[in-house]
Amino acid sequence: MSTILIGIDPGVKTGVGAIDGKNKVVGSMPIHQAMQFVSDIADKNLPIHIRVEDARLRKWFGNNAKAKQQGAGSVKRDCKIWEDFLSDIKATTNSDISFEMVHPVKGGTKINAKMFQQITGIQKRTSEHARDAYMLIHNFRRR
Repeated sequence: MSTILIGIDPGVKTGVGAIDGKNKVVGSMPIHQAMQFVSDIADKNLPIHIRVEDARLRKWFGNNAKAKQQGAGSVKRDCKIWEDFLSDIKATTNSDISFEMVHPVKGGTKINAKMFQQITGIQKRTSEHARDAYMLIHNFRRR
């Protein structure tokens, strides 16, 4: 049984990517729906590994740094909510769940739709957040 991989890009529109064997999911949704998505998978008692892009670890903000830092505050709060949520699920379900809060990769996110399609083979229309979430798990190998 292979591990289901889930990538999460927290924000107002939470990006979600998932890989279950050959099945791939990529989209964006409100945080409560993304959490329900993860809960529904956890209820199936399958091995799951979740990677959350943790804005609390971000150290650069680029142009308009003040404005970006202001908006980053709510995303940092969302990252804490995700960490608490995943800790609770791990402690209260029978699923083999692991998760990691990962550092945003400078230059590794915000790829455009055309490049995303070339890299992943996923041709459907995607949001920036959905692409960022999926890239957290694309070609990921657990150590």
